[in-house]
Amino acid sequence: MNDHHHLQERLGYRFEDEQLIIEALTHKSYKKPYNNERLEFLGDAVLDLIVGEYLYKKFPTEDEGILSKIRASLVNESGFTKLAKTIDLGEYIFLSPAEENNDGRTKSSLLSNAFEAVIGAVYLEAGLETCQRIVVTLLEETYPRIDLNTLSRDYKTALQELTQATHGVTPTYALLGSKGPDHKKEFEIGIQLDGETIASSWGKSKKDAQQKAAKIALDLLRNKGK
Repeated sequence: MNDHHHLQERLGYRFEDEQLIIEALTHKSYKKPYNNERLEFLGDAVLDLIVGEYLYKKFPTEDEGILSKIRASLVNESGFTKLAKTIDLGEYIFLSPAEENNDGRTKSSLLSNAFEAVIGAVYLEAGLETCQRIVVTLLEETYPRIDLNTLSRDYKTALQELTQATHGVTPTYALLGSKGPDHKKEFEIGIQLDGETIASSWGKSKKDAQQKAAKIALDLLRNKGK
């Protein structure tokens, strides 16, 4: 694990309160009196606002539906994981030995949460404008093109089109389970085709889990057809 000062250089922002960035990088498995979950909660809201305003200004003629779809493709676990990887965030997170041995530094959920927490920490200390500068810079570095065709992958629609062509039926989605407290619940969705569950995935919302499961199912069916 590298010195977190290198991370601050990568962000282009140096914390006055060093404990704030340490807290943002501390996973709950590290067993300290603090962890990054509260900052993650704050950062999630800040990122939603920043990306929303960025898209509003970038696409002045697009309607709300299109903007919402583009934002949804950026403001999610996968999108935040990509931004986290751009700054090698996994190298700086404080983890327990067990989580470290379980490839914690490369887990999407852990990277996404830590990125949200870092942005929440920047917001607390420096405000929205500094957060905007950091996030927009990372967005444009990570995504060479930001538009609906490039970013929005509606895997559910693609899967439906594929199964109708190959099986003559539409897949169904079922809630298999849920976990976590009400404010941070995750859902497991399974996809059934011809009475068989062909894929499942967890997500922070049912829609997110459906899209993830649909992507898995698409990959499986396409590879089977090769």
